[in-house]
Amino acid sequence: MATIRRRAAFGLAAAAMLGTTASPASAEPAEAPEDVTPPDAARARARISFVYRRETRRARGTWSSHVSIVDPDGRVIPAVDDNADTVVNAQSVNKIAVAVAVLDKVDRGLIRLDQKVSLTPEIIIKDGDGIFRLHKVYGDQITVAAALAALLLVSDDTAVRLCGLVCPAAELNEILRAKGFEQTQVIPVANPNRFYLGKTTARETHSLLEQLVAGKLVSADSTTFILDVLRSKDGYIDGVRRTMSTAERERVATKAGWLNSDRHEAGVIFDGNAKPMLTYAVFATGAFTGDAAANDANYGGTHPALEARARLGRAMLDAVSRLHSGSARSYRMRAYVPVNGG
Repeated sequence: MATIRRRAAFGLAAAAMLGTTASPASAEPAEAPEDVTPPDAARARARISFVYRRETRRARGTWSSHVSIVDPDGRVIPAVDDNADTVVNAQSVNKIAVAVAVLDKVDRGLIRLDQKVSLTPEIIIKDGDGIFRLHKVYGDQITVAAALAALLLVSDDTAVRLCGLVCPAAELNEILRAKGFEQTQVIPVANPNRFYLGKTTARETHSLLEQLVAGKLVSADSTTFILDVLRSKDGYIDGVRRTMSTAERERVATKAGWLNSDRHEAGVIFDGNAKPMLTYAVFATGAFTGDAAANDANYGGTHPALEARARLGRAMLDAVSRLHSGSARSYRMRAYVPVNGG
């Protein structure tokens, strides 16, 4: 006879008293042994898989995710493969793809990072995320580099339009398709220089990140540009990086995206030698635990999906902390040193 966990047994007894039925299969999974920092890739993968299942069941909603680790021999080992080929609304996670397309043009000499675009009143998105809308007066000449930094660091929505000035929607999609990303596409509108952020899948976003850190998508300088911004401690910390120290956060390159009920995040965790250890693409939407209207208006760290990602992020970092990446490529950024003006 299969062993029934004590909590599940209590549930069955309570159900019997109430005249209802309950299934042990619907209960939360048993707690894994406290092997939080396992010594090998197989157990690290099992740990991540367990925490993912536990947290997504608690948060509820619909999840599409792909997570992998790199073992000491350089092999990529899937830890989570959950509806990874489902096409989803990418939201701001696709800003990584936008940056890749723009920097591809920089690498080919078609545009320059110091090239200027105009922050005119009509281009400002006065709602949503970012810093450009907060200027209150407009007319600045913004470099392409500054637009990309705002796009990736604070997920600036106006920066999307600024990028569209130098990389129109049709060309952007063509660049991504040429790199093998058929599902990771923006949605054009009547103005050829504007677009909605479009669609992707967890598997394609995961692949885009893997290829990015491997130096296969853009030049070394452009790769460094993107990863410097995504790893900055000034970036997004409400999800995967929330319960990490400053040094730990700088080992994680991450980008989140949200709208309506969508709560997404994707990125890469590096080891102490600045080699990629783990790549994740976690997309969540739908009916989460709690009140739907309250959840849809909550983009902060108390949202059930973000609480789940925070616990998953801590678990992923810990799970690979004793492993050594077999990746041939490393990436370094300047260490954070606080200053006091002057």
